[in-house]
Amino acid sequence: MAVVELAAGPVTYEDTGGAGPVVLLGHGPPMDSRAWRKVVPLLPGFRVITPTLPLGGHRTPMRPDADLSQRGMARLLGDLLDALDLTDVTLVLNDWGGGQFLVNDGRTDRVGRLVLAACEAFDNFPPGAAKALGRAARVPGGMWLLLRLFRLRAFRRMPSGYGGMSVVGLPDDLLVDWFAPATGDRRIRRDFAKFAGGAPGRAELLRLAEGWSAFTKPVLVVWADRDPLMPAEHGPRLAGLFPDARLEVLADCATLVGEDQPERFARLVAEFAAVPDARPS
Repeated sequence: MAVVELAAGPVTYEDTGGAGPVVLLGHGPPMDSRAWRKVVPLLPGFRVITPTLPLGGHRTPMRPDADLSQRGMARLLGDLLDALDLTDVTLVLNDWGGGQFLVNDGRTDRVGRLVLAACEAFDNFPPGAAKALGRAARVPGGMWLLLRLFRLRAFRRMPSGYGGMSVVGLPDDLLVDWFAPATGDRRIRRDFAKFAGGAPGRAELLRLAEGWSAFTKPVLVVWADRDPLMPAEHGPRLAGLFPDARLEVLADCATLVGEDQPERFARLVAEFAAVPDARPS
């Protein structure tokens, strides 16, 4: 595992290396690079980068003044691309969709292709039961209390929350480990609260989404047919928003496409990232 120092603080990442096309796989809160443990081995020939973004599952706290709001996290992602000097990147967003705000900030020069896989979009920031995290983040001590509930297996497995993010089911020890940093370290909990409570209001989210059509490079939208968190209509809506996009729907799949359909998802990404302009015929 490598570490890169950004203006907001240190970010760890895994890098398979090599001279192949670059694929960067983003994850949601409070996960880490292990969200893609099933997919990375299925992308031979690519340089696959899996950062652990400071979304609550990170182990080293960010600087106290770091902007970890939705917009701030997108800028951090842009800073990561700059720091690693990556070009023509196939950027994959899953669960967390805030990387789309890079378009609003005019920072997509290093992004060659965009994969939006069952992720937040339009006014669905944060989705479903995750809204409770946002409300808790705005109340003193709220995150501490809510995170204590995640010690209960029944709470972790709720179908409307993390229990519904995978059809095959997340290993419970992995889910516990993802919540451990914010539960045990107040500095990580501070970072998590900044992100959880840092989404723009609905009107601003919809205004920002209107600007995403400025991204004219190829976009692959991959949606899941059994996703309780990302509305089914958002997949076609996203595909219709971007000038050069196509939609694929994965059956027997929920939010975490890399958990439920790793082979099918890896194949879609490999085909999309390997074609020079990735435009459908």
